[in-house]
Amino acid sequence: MKKNLLGSIIFILVIGVSGCAPLIVGAAVGGAGAYAVSKDTLQGDTDKPYDALWSAALSIAKVKGTVILEDYHKGMINLNIEGGKVWIRFIRLTRTATRVKVSARKFHMPSISSAQDIYTKIMDEAR
Repeated sequence: MKKNLLGSIIFILVIGVSGCAPLIVGAAVGGAGAYAVSKDTLQGDTDKPYDALWSAALSIAKVKGTVILEDYHKGMINLNIEGGKVWIRFIRLTRTATRVKVSARKFHMPSISSAQDIYTKIMDEAR
């Protein structure tokens, strides 16, 4: 019995410490599921138009911080926010589907809450 208990505890600790498993954090507006792919990245797929997503992300980025890089064709927006950095990526999956990926770090530490905030605002604003 002690072996089983010890084995279970070690298994739970290894899974908890690894941090590799995706974490479901909620559903985004518009029917696209959002999920974390790492401790600082949130992504989801949507059928909203690429142009609408780009415009929404750029306007939100300009309000939230200072835009460092914007490349429409590569689907990249990098910005500095208070004490941190945010990377927004758009990947065209098909003609109608786009993957939105938002990564955020504050003070060199993962900030999933900042990524989730920006991701949700992009999905809300894009029409």
